[in-house]
Amino acid sequence: MMTTVKQILEAKGGTFHAVRPTDSVFDALSLMAQFDIGCVLVTDGDKLVGIFTERDYARKVVLKGLVSRDVKVGDLMTPNPYTVGLTGTADDVMATMTAKRFRHIPVVEEGRVIGIVTIGDMVKSIVTQHEKTIKQLESYIAGDLAAE
Repeated sequence: MMTTVKQILEAKGGTFHAVRPTDSVFDALSLMAQFDIGCVLVTDGDKLVGIFTERDYARKVVLKGLVSRDVKVGDLMTPNPYTVGLTGTADDVMATMTAKRFRHIPVVEEGRVIGIVTIGDMVKSIVTQHEKTIKQLESYIAGDLAAE
Protein backbone atom coordinates (compact mmCIF):
# COMPACT_ATOMS: atom_id res chain seq x y z
CA MET A 1 0.00 0.00 0.00
CA MET A 2 1.32 3.42 -0.98
CA THR A 3 1.85 6.05 1.68
CA THR A 4 -0.19 9.20 1.09
CA VAL A 5 0.62 12.82 1.86
CA LYS A 6 -2.19 12.67 4.43
CA GLN A 7 -0.40 9.85 6.28
CA ILE A 8 2.90 11.71 6.14
CA LEU A 9 1.33 14.87 7.60
CA GLU A 10 -0.44 12.83 10.29
CA ALA A 11 2.93 11.40 11.34
CA LYS A 12 4.95 14.64 11.21
CA GLY A 13 2.28 17.21 11.91
CA GLY A 14 0.97 20.02 9.77
CA THR A 15 3.14 22.78 11.17
CA PHE A 16 4.44 25.27 8.66
CA HIS A 17 5.86 28.77 8.91
CA ALA A 18 4.80 31.69 6.76
CA VAL A 19 5.65 35.31 6.09
CA ARG A 20 3.89 38.04 4.14
CA PRO A 21 5.11 39.33 0.77
CA THR A 22 5.78 42.70 2.42
CA ASP A 23 8.09 41.22 5.09
CA SER A 24 11.81 41.70 4.61
CA VAL A 25 14.01 38.88 3.45
CA PHE A 26 15.88 39.34 6.72
CA ASP A 27 12.67 38.57 8.65
CA ALA A 28 12.11 35.45 6.57
CA LEU A 29 15.68 34.29 7.15
CA SER A 30 15.35 34.94 10.87
CA LEU A 31 12.25 32.75 11.00
CA MET A 32 14.00 30.03 9.01
CA ALA A 33 16.99 30.13 11.37
CA GLN A 34 14.77 30.12 14.46
CA PHE A 35 13.03 26.92 13.38
CA ASP A 36 15.97 25.38 11.46
CA ILE A 37 13.96 25.10 8.25
CA GLY A 38 14.88 25.57 4.59
CA CYS A 39 11.88 27.58 3.46
CA VAL A 40 8.88 29.63 4.48
CA LEU A 41 5.56 29.87 2.74
CA VAL A 42 4.45 33.31 1.63
CA THR A 43 0.83 34.06 2.38
CA ASP A 44 -1.47 37.00 1.88
CA GLY A 45 -4.09 36.44 4.55
CA ASP A 46 -5.06 32.77 4.16
CA LYS A 47 -3.99 32.60 0.52
CA LEU A 48 -0.72 30.95 -0.50
CA VAL A 49 1.02 33.32 -2.91
CA GLY A 50 4.58 31.99 -2.93
CA ILE A 51 7.44 30.17 -1.31
CA PHE A 52 10.81 31.56 -0.24
CA THR A 53 13.72 29.14 0.13
CA GLU A 54 17.40 29.16 1.04
CA ARG A 55 18.06 28.71 -2.66
CA ASP A 56 16.09 31.88 -3.43
CA TYR A 57 18.21 33.74 -0.90
CA ALA A 58 21.51 32.44 -2.20
CA ARG A 59 20.73 33.09 -5.84
CA LYS A 60 18.61 36.22 -5.66
CA VAL A 61 20.11 38.17 -2.75
CA VAL A 62 23.69 37.13 -2.10
CA LEU A 63 24.81 36.74 -5.71
CA LYS A 64 23.17 40.02 -6.74
CA GLY A 65 24.70 41.98 -3.87
CA LEU A 66 21.34 42.94 -2.38
CA VAL A 67 20.80 43.67 1.32
CA SER A 68 18.36 41.30 3.00
CA ARG A 69 16.98 44.00 5.32
CA ASP A 70 16.05 46.18 2.32
CA VAL A 71 14.48 43.58 0.02
CA LYS A 72 10.90 42.32 0.40
CA VAL A 73 10.08 38.62 0.25
CA GLY A 74 7.47 39.32 -2.43
CA ASP A 75 10.18 40.60 -4.76
CA LEU A 76 12.19 37.38 -4.58
CA MET A 77 9.80 34.56 -3.73
CA THR A 78 8.80 31.88 -6.17
CA PRO A 79 5.20 32.88 -6.93
CA ASN A 80 2.32 30.42 -7.25
CA PRO A 81 4.27 27.39 -6.04
CA TYR A 82 3.46 23.86 -7.10
CA THR A 83 1.24 22.24 -4.45
CA VAL A 84 0.03 18.76 -3.61
CA GLY A 85 -3.17 17.49 -2.00
CA LEU A 86 -3.66 14.94 0.76
CA THR A 87 -4.28 12.04 -1.65
CA GLY A 88 -0.91 12.36 -3.39
CA THR A 89 1.41 9.41 -2.84
CA ALA A 90 4.95 9.58 -1.57
CA ASP A 91 6.21 8.05 -4.82
CA ASP A 92 4.37 10.63 -6.94
CA VAL A 93 5.55 13.54 -4.80
CA MET A 94 9.13 12.22 -4.85
CA ALA A 95 8.99 11.92 -8.65
CA THR A 96 7.73 15.51 -8.93
CA MET A 97 10.40 16.77 -6.55
CA THR A 98 13.09 14.98 -8.51
CA ALA A 99 11.87 16.09 -11.93
CA LYS A 100 11.27 19.71 -10.96
CA ARG A 101 14.19 19.95 -8.49
CA PHE A 102 11.97 20.98 -5.56
CA ARG A 103 12.84 20.26 -1.95
CA HIS A 104 9.62 21.60 -0.43
CA ILE A 105 6.00 21.36 -1.58
CA PRO A 106 3.08 22.99 0.23
CA VAL A 107 0.07 20.78 0.94
CA VAL A 108 -3.18 22.51 0.02
CA GLU A 109 -6.74 21.25 0.39
CA GLU A 110 -9.78 23.26 -0.67
CA GLY A 111 -7.61 26.34 -1.18
CA ARG A 112 -6.16 26.23 2.33
CA VAL A 113 -2.55 25.43 3.29
CA ILE A 114 -2.52 22.55 5.74
CA GLY A 115 1.17 21.71 5.82
CA ILE A 116 4.33 21.22 3.84
CA VAL A 117 6.24 18.12 2.77
CA THR A 118 9.97 18.02 2.18
CA ILE A 119 12.34 15.79 0.30
CA GLY A 120 13.43 14.41 3.69
CA ASP A 121 9.83 13.48 4.50
CA MET A 122 9.55 11.65 1.18
CA VAL A 123 12.79 9.73 1.64
CA LYS A 124 11.80 8.75 5.19
CA SER A 125 8.39 7.59 4.01
CA ILE A 126 9.73 5.54 1.14
CA VAL A 127 12.45 3.93 3.30
CA THR A 128 9.85 3.06 5.97
CA GLN A 129 7.58 1.51 3.34
CA HIS A 130 10.47 -0.53 1.92
CA GLU A 131 11.41 -1.73 5.41
CA LYS A 132 7.82 -2.90 5.97
CA THR A 133 7.81 -4.71 2.64
CA ILE A 134 11.10 -6.44 3.48
CA LYS A 135 9.77 -7.58 6.86
CA GLN A 136 6.59 -8.91 5.26
CA LEU A 137 8.60 -10.81 2.66
CA GLU A 138 10.92 -12.21 5.33
CA SER A 139 7.90 -13.35 7.35
CA TYR A 140 6.35 -14.90 4.26
CA ILE A 141 9.55 -16.77 3.41
CA ALA A 142 9.88 -17.97 7.02
CA GLY A 143 6.29 -19.20 6.90
CA ASP A 144 5.01 -16.76 9.52
CA LEU A 145 2.06 -15.31 7.59
CA ALA A 146 0.58 -13.66 10.69
CA ALA A 147 3.59 -11.38 11.24
CA GLU A 148 3.36 -7.75 10.16
